[in-house]
Amino acid sequence: MPIHYEKSGHLATITIDNGKVNVFTPSMHKELFEVLTDFNRDPEIRVAILSGTDGKSFCAGDDIKSALPELTPLEAFEAFLSPHTHEARVGLTRPGWEQDVMRFRRVKPIIGAVDGYCLGQGLIYLLLLTDLRIATDRAQFGFPEISYGMGGAGAMTRLGRHLPRALAMEMLLLGERLDAQTALRHHLVNRVVAPDALTAAAREMAQRIASHPPVAIQVELEGYERAMDMSREQAADYAGILFRFQRVAWDGPGAGTGFFRTPSENKDGK
Repeated sequence: MPIHYEKSGHLATITIDNGKVNVFTPSMHKELFEVLTDFNRDPEIRVAILSGTDGKSFCAGDDIKSALPELTPLEAFEAFLSPHTHEARVGLTRPGWEQDVMRFRRVKPIIGAVDGYCLGQGLIYLLLLTDLRIATDRAQFGFPEISYGMGGAGAMTRLGRHLPRALAMEMLLLGERLDAQTALRHHLVNRVVAPDALTAAAREMAQRIASHPPVAIQVELEGYERAMDMSREQAADYAGILFRFQRVAWDGPGAGTGFFRTPSENKDGK
């Protein structure tokens, strides 16, 4: 399978493995969505690492030939409005599943480990699916879609929240790439390491996260994301509610997973 998913203790690793630069084929979006769903649901897993296979690029984007089937204008419009209905009708796996991945709501952190190219859909997934990012000194980041008449990455990723406007426009309108040091300087990544240190650096970071109470990690993720669109007063009220809930949900060290329980789980006493 082009998406490898492994679990060890509280850590999951999600590895993209498809050719020299790890391009995404249509079916891989569905695979990734299924992996993310399992990661979100497994109470034993607390953090994940998303990367390309060792020594290869993180992801150079979509395989353009397989990602853009020949559709009539009417079919393309219908696919945009209701992608899964269109998939069932004409036997396609895209468009559709990548939209589900990009809108996926996580309750656990993911660390991005980037080597080589991180372009197009690969960069979209990095920005939307990861909370901490480590890159090698040979990593490159970019959105080449503008050359193919496929704009919209800036809106989907809310790139203006990651980078200054002028730099974001260079990437979006000119198709310019960022090298690793530029990405670090503008806080697109947290660290830059040598290629042979990438995996160890990501695992060390993941282990530190896994050592914390899971409910506190979940509250930080949820609170940070939602508070970005709130006023200061609203954010303070929301944080107070989350704090009280987490004190009820967490039973202390060694007392289970510590994730928020659903009503059915509480009812069953599990």
